[in-house]
Amino acid sequence: MHDRERPSFEDSNNVTVKRCFFAYEFAASFVKDNVCADIGCADGYGTQYLAQFAKTITGVDYSEATLEAARKKHADKTNLTFISAKVPPLPFEDNSLDVVTAFQFIEHIHNRKGFIQDVKRVLKPGGVFLCSTPNNKMSIARNPFHVHEYTFDEMKQEVAAVFSNFDLRGVQGSERVNTYYADYARWAKKMLRLDPLGLHKILPAAWLTVPYNWITSVMRKNLKEQNDATTAITTHDFFLTNSQLDETWDIFLTAKK
Repeated sequence: MHDRERPSFEDSNNVTVKRCFFAYEFAASFVKDNVCADIGCADGYGTQYLAQFAKTITGVDYSEATLEAARKKHADKTNLTFISAKVPPLPFEDNSLDVVTAFQFIEHIHNRKGFIQDVKRVLKPGGVFLCSTPNNKMSIARNPFHVHEYTFDEMKQEVAAVFSNFDLRGVQGSERVNTYYADYARWAKKMLRLDPLGLHKILPAAWLTVPYNWITSVMRKNLKEQNDATTAITTHDFFLTNSQLDETWDIFLTAKK
């Protein structure tokens, strides 16, 4: 796993936060009264939301320091626990979970096929796996925190080898979301002019994380000043679609065991 990409809740990062949280809101009806796990939970910002609906939910993350802070922050949620683990394997028994969520996670790990297989192992018969990940065809430049970004065809092929019952849809945005990302793309392309040899595509990821974070932060702060919608966009500006999948922002998987 590439270390580390964590949610930032600054106003300038609002669009990214709402895009990520859209998946959690969608998952609420699936986790209701069920035994669940949220993989790659970070500080539990989404896991604690799902705890309002789930019978029990366990957040899993590889950083014990992050989870220690999460335990203190969300101590009031008695049906919420956190486990530190590098996955796969998942730290659960066979056929033990009703729902597994993994939002903006799978792109960070090397053994992605093993992860999908292990999700099926821990799900009860009829259990559901919900997963979101960036659509590579909409990425402007390499994200050094991502080991691999999927296309829809790649995701379909890998999931079909494990689950026979699944659905792939795209996460699309409203007009103001898409305008924001068009502005973002223009900024990114300006920055890429500083790398005419395309070195960012081949250099070790560890060399790129600091400049990537700095450039991304600068771009988003500038966009906040130029695009009034940046802080107004909500989760309601995102929706799932079966249309023009290659032009959607994220791949959204719903698989049933």
